[in-house]
Amino acid sequence: MPIDDRPTIAAPDDDPYLWLEEIEGERALDFVDRQSLITLETFGGRPFEKDRDTLAAIYDRSDNIPYVTRQGGLVYNLWKDAKNPRGIWRRTTLAEFRKAEPAWETLLDIDHLATEEGKDWLLNWTQPPRNSRVITALSRGGSDAVTLREFDLDAKAFVGGGFSLPEAKSGAEWVDRDALLLSSALGEGMATNSGYARTVRLWRRGEPVEAAPVLFEVPTDRMAAYCSVDDTGPAQRMWFIDRIDFFNLSIWLGTEAGPHTKLDLPTNIWMEAHQDWLVVKLREAWTVAGKTYAPDCVLGISLSAFLAGDRNFTIVFEPQPRRALQGFFWTAGKLILSVLDELRPVFEICTPSASGWTHAQLQNLPEIGVVDVWRLDRHEAESNGDLLANVQDPVTPPSLLLIEGTASPAILKQAPKTFSADGLIVTRHEAISVDGERIPYVQTGPAAETGDAPLYMSAYGGFGAAVKPYYNSALGKLWLERGGTTVQANIRGGGEFGTRWHDAGRYAGKRLAHDDFAAVAADLVKRGVTRASRIAAEGGSNGGILITNMLVRYPERFGALFCTIPLIDMRRYTKLLAGASWIAEYGDPDKPEEWDWLKTYSAYHAAIPGQNYPPILIATTRRDDRVHPGHARKMAAKLQAMGYEAWFYEPAAGGHGYGKDNRERAGFIALGYTFLRNRIGWTDNAA
Repeated sequence: MPIDDRPTIAAPDDDPYLWLEEIEGERALDFVDRQSLITLETFGGRPFEKDRDTLAAIYDRSDNIPYVTRQGGLVYNLWKDAKNPRGIWRRTTLAEFRKAEPAWETLLDIDHLATEEGKDWLLNWTQPPRNSRVITALSRGGSDAVTLREFDLDAKAFVGGGFSLPEAKSGAEWVDRDALLLSSALGEGMATNSGYARTVRLWRRGEPVEAAPVLFEVPTDRMAAYCSVDDTGPAQRMWFIDRIDFFNLSIWLGTEAGPHTKLDLPTNIWMEAHQDWLVVKLREAWTVAGKTYAPDCVLGISLSAFLAGDRNFTIVFEPQPRRALQGFFWTAGKLILSVLDELRPVFEICTPSASGWTHAQLQNLPEIGVVDVWRLDRHEAESNGDLLANVQDPVTPPSLLLIEGTASPAILKQAPKTFSADGLIVTRHEAISVDGERIPYVQTGPAAETGDAPLYMSAYGGFGAAVKPYYNSALGKLWLERGGTTVQANIRGGGEFGTRWHDAGRYAGKRLAHDDFAAVAADLVKRGVTRASRIAAEGGSNGGILITNMLVRYPERFGALFCTIPLIDMRRYTKLLAGASWIAEYGDPDKPEEWDWLKTYSAYHAAIPGQNYPPILIATTRRDDRVHPGHARKMAAKLQAMGYEAWFYEPAAGGHGYGKDNRERAGFIALGYTFLRNRIGWTDNAA
C-alpha cells in the first residue's frame, strides 16, 4: 500500500489535512489532545518536571528586574511571579524604584480579575492615561485580539459606563479625556484581509462604537490602518497611517477632524516626527530635488519647511556594508540612533537646530555584548531626556541602567545569576554560505573543543529583525550549565547589516537564508566542535520555516529539531489568520511566478517518504491568533503518515508565545529541551 505523501509540490492543493485548520473543531481537538498526551507521556517524566520547576522558579524570582516605563511622573510595571502568575499592574516613584525593595502601589490584579470574571485574562497592553483614565487591553490566553476597557487609576477600578470594546484586534489613542481614535477590526467591513483594522474612527464618550464616524480608511488588501496622537508640537496633531504591507506605508498629517495632508515621501521608509523635525530612514535609493540618497540613510528636515515644499534634507546617518541602523527614537528634542557596527552596539545622539545637526555618541556603555537603549518616558511630549539601558551577554545577566541627561549611566537594577557560567567562553565565528557570503555566529560553551559537544543552534532570519546574543536563563540552566554548547546564527533575512542583508533572505532569498543556517552547522563540524548527530536546532514563528527546511533539505546535518509556533505551509499561509500581512516578506502563493519560489521552501509540500529525516518536535498554542496552529498540526500529521518520528504538542493558551504565565512558559521550553537532549543522545546526571 503506497504511503500518502499529500500535499506535494506537484499537487499543492490536494491537502487531506484541511480539517486540522479548524482551531476548535471536534476532530481537530481530538488529534491535538491525543498527540499532546503521547508527547507528554514520552518526554514528560521526572527529568522534565524537575527542569520545568527549576525554570519556573527562575522566572518567578523576586529579584528579577522589574522593567518600567514612566508616565505622569510615576513608573509602571507589570509583574509576574508564583503568587501572581497572570500578573499585577503596579506603579511607584522613580526615587522609590531606586531602592533595593521598592514599595509598589497595586493598580490591577489580573489573577483576581480572571477569577472574579471566570475568564482567561492577561493584560496585553495599556494606553497611557488622560488625567487618571487609561485604556487597558485584556487578552484571553495571550491572543493578539483584545478586549478594551477604560480604567480609573485613582479609583483603581474599571470605569462604569466608560469606554469598552469587545474582543478584536484593536488599538486606541486618546484625543482628550472624552474621545478616542479607535483602530479596530471589530464590526462589519472593519477588517483587512490580514485581520487588522481597516479604519480609524473618532469614538466619543457615551456613543455606541457603531456610531463613531470613520475618519480614515484603507482598502481591504492593505495590512492595516492606524493613527498616533502627537503632542510634541505647538498644537496637537495626528498621524494617520495606511500600512500597505509589512515594509511600506503612506502617511497623512491631520487633526481629530481627519487627515488633511499626505506626506510626499517614499512608502518604504521609517518615519518619526518630533516638535518641528521630521526624520526618515530609506529602504531604497531616493532621488529628490536633484539629489540621490542611498538606501538605509537617515534624512532630517524641518517639518514646517518640508510641508512648505522644502526638500533640502540633511543626511543624519550613512550606512556602511556592515554598519547598519537598527532603530531610532526622539527624546527631549534629540534623536537617538541605535546602530550595529560589525555587530557591536553603538548609540548616536543627533541634535537638530536651525544651524544644523550636531552628533555625539552615548558614552560609557559596553562595546561588546548586547546593549538596548530606550526612552524612560512612554510619551515623547513628557520626556526630559532620561534614558534606560539594558546591558548583558550570554554569560552575564542583565543590568538595567539609568542615563539622566549627560550623566554617566547608573545601575538601577541587576538581574540575578541564574546558572553557573564557570568555564564558559563566548566567541564569534563566521561560516561561508553556498554563495560565498560570510555568516556570523556566536558560540557559547566550554573552551575546549571535544568534537562531540551537545550543541544547541538557533536563528530567525526574517523581517529585518537582528538576532542578538542575550542572556538566556533557560539555555544557561538546562544546556550550558550541564556542559553543552549553544550557537546563535546571524543568517540573512535579518537586519544585522541593513536592508541588503534583509533583502538577500527575503522572497526567493528565503531559501538562501536556510542555506546560511546549514552552513553554520557544517562549520561547527569542520571546526571540530561537534558532529552532526549531536546538533539540536530550534526556531519559532518565521524560524519554523527554517527548522522544517533543515528537516527536508539538510537532514544529515542535525540530530534533532524543535519547531515552535511555526509558519510552515507556504501554499495557504495567506489564508490563515494574519498570514496575508507577510506577503511582503515571502510572496503571494496565488501568483504563479511567486509560488515558483515559495514552493522551494514550503516544507509541508516538499516532505517526501523514504528520507533520513531527524526526529522533530513541533509545538504551537491554540490561542495563537497570529500564526495559525494549523501549520504545526498539519506538518506533524503528514510526517507521521509517512512514518517519520514527528512529535506534536499544543497547550490551550499562550498566544504567539510559549505560555500565558511563567510556569506554562517553563513547561513548553523544558519539554522541548528534554526532547532535544534525548534525541541527540545526551544523558547527564543533572537531568
